[in-house]
Amino acid sequence: METDRIIAFENVGVAFGDEQIYERLTFDVRRGEFVCILGPSGCGKSTSLRIIGGLLDVNAGRVTVDGRAPQDAWPEIAFVFQSPRLVPWRNALDNVLLGSELRFGAGDREQRRVRASELLSLVGLTGDARKYPSMLSGGERQRVAIARALAVDPQIVLMDEPFSALDPNMRGRMRAEMERIWVETGKTVVFVTHDIDEALQLADRVVVLSNKPTRVLEIIELKTARPRSLGDRELDTHRQKLIRLFRSLEQQPAPRKETAA
Repeated sequence: METDRIIAFENVGVAFGDEQIYERLTFDVRRGEFVCILGPSGCGKSTSLRIIGGLLDVNAGRVTVDGRAPQDAWPEIAFVFQSPRLVPWRNALDNVLLGSELRFGAGDREQRRVRASELLSLVGLTGDARKYPSMLSGGERQRVAIARALAVDPQIVLMDEPFSALDPNMRGRMRAEMERIWVETGKTVVFVTHDIDEALQLADRVVVLSNKPTRVLEIIELKTARPRSLGDRELDTHRQKLIRLFRSLEQQPAPRKETAA
């Protein structure tokens, strides 16, 4: 339904200088949905998050976030980046507090500390509130970053390959944690990844992007019950389809740039 859309890209064009990045890019995200944006390296996956967050304007088409221009909807949005970006001289609790301090300024600090403690519990770090980033593992630091994003109570959480720097075992654990957090909070999540299995485990829908100039190749809706096993037959069918799509993209010649005569 139209009213279910919280994010909409409609025939979006983006160019950096003489390079066309997006060409009539069209997709939407429904309220409370977990959408993964999947595509080859350099296709502009992270660019889509910058546009949603109001950090980058489009050259053509239209983008709306909760019915508004992205620049007007930014208070409803929080980011989780590839790097946790924690302040080293603040402990985990104070790093979570930093998000609301920067967003809202001075306020009821004690009430915010209670909320920050609740969020650390939500991400499984109840006993680590006093630890500094140097005392935490990579996965734990990323959990603090997720708690910090949730501290501003956003409608939408934008996640830019947040687990790509972790080892394979930790990535698997963090995917399961993220799925649990999403179920508990009901937030809308837009999650950029280049990992097919990650998208299949996490997403309600996978938006598959092409090489540049980028358009939507396909949108795959996943109805497999959660928690998901990567040995599931339906997921394996989707995996094989995605592998074939990516192989076809690798075989496509790079677009030729026009030069002046």
